[in-house]
Amino acid sequence: MRLAYTMTGGRGALDPLLHGVAQEAMAAGRRVVGIVQVNSDRPGCARCDMDAVVLPDGPMIRISQSLGPEARGCRLDAAGLEQAVAATQARLSTGADLLIVNKFGKQEAAGRGFRPVIAAALEQGVDVLLGVNALNLDALLEFTGDLATALPPDPATLSRWVVHEEHGV
Repeated sequence: MRLAYTMTGGRGALDPLLHGVAQEAMAAGRRVVGIVQVNSDRPGCARCDMDAVVLPDGPMIRISQSLGPEARGCRLDAAGLEQAVAATQARLSTGADLLIVNKFGKQEAAGRGFRPVIAAALEQGVDVLLGVNALNLDALLEFTGDLATALPPDPATLSRWVVHEEHGV
């Protein structure tokens, strides 16, 4: 079991990075579960829609809510996120080599969201790769203790880590 996280500087850069890493891991024969996020622009809206693709092969679940053009609050649809969590938990229970969670976010920092799935994966000896932002890094490190390895947001480094079967880079 290995646990790693990565961070990117640009807004939205983590999503395509982890999506690509997940695709490479599956192409290498790893049994991958978790979610990656796909953002899509909506005409007339300044903010995109956020969808979680449950790995390895769907479904796609909307995890954002439209709050209107002037809204500034959190757009996360907690019910959609919990649906993605349940789907991932079900897939984890059938066996996996790798769990990818696109973001250890506010829900996970508060003890909800994917946190129980991450713990279950680690208990089962499944490798875990997480995305995180600077706002939630302290909560992630508090949750993982000294188990987590920081990896640079480099596609080649992340790909080497996820396809390596027994030892970290």
